[in-house]
Amino acid sequence: MNRKIFLTVIAILIVGIVGVTIYLFTNQDKSVSQNEIQPQEEVGDTTMRQTIVTLYYQNKETKELMPEGRMVDSKTLLTDPYATLIGLLLEGPKNEKLQTVIPEGTRVIKTELKGDMVYLDLSKEFIDNHKGGQEAENMTVYAIVNTLTQLNEVNKVKILINGREDQAFKDNKINFKNAFIRIEKGKEDTTKSTSQNATSNMQTNNVTSNTQTNKTTNATSNTQNNKTGSATT
Repeated sequence: MNRKIFLTVIAILIVGIVGVTIYLFTNQDKSVSQNEIQPQEEVGDTTMRQTIVTLYYQNKETKELMPEGRMVDSKTLLTDPYATLIGLLLEGPKNEKLQTVIPEGTRVIKTELKGDMVYLDLSKEFIDNHKGGQEAENMTVYAIVNTLTQLNEVNKVKILINGREDQAFKDNKINFKNAFIRIEKGKEDTTKSTSQNATSNMQTNNVTSNTQTNKTTNATSNTQNNKTGSATT
């Protein structure tokens, strides 16, 4: 008799434990489901739509090209990324220690991606209102180039003025016949070399990239050495 009572009690306990377990598991699933849905509703049009881009300006004290992060709507960036980035660049920096190097009055006429190169068509104010000087012109060009080439699909930037490729700054030290490639901070010598190559290319009508120009320079040097008898076989 005692054995039957004992077994009955055990059976009741087992049933109770199973019931409680099922109840807790079911409610936990509901709670998890609710937690999964709620953040999607809250995040939607705010955090998930924002992304950080980098714009380049000149440091007022060091005169170096410096990056500044900026929050931008992801949908806007996807719709027209090149015009969006240049538009933000034209607005000027938020940091008081930085200053824009884009001439006042410059407008974006058109942007277009062909292959890995962005064609950036700017208004004539870009050259008419520039203060001049090779260093300042370099800074202006590479503020644009470094800003656009942060996008994975962009490796080169071709600058046009009112749709024309045969334009240059007023002192003719830098022309826009060739495309420009990205340079990093601390490579000022590369910038100067690029500008000299661009001027040389304007005179000789050779369309080359910076890398090809370096190869050409090396080849020319070797040829000259051969002519003078410096190089022997």
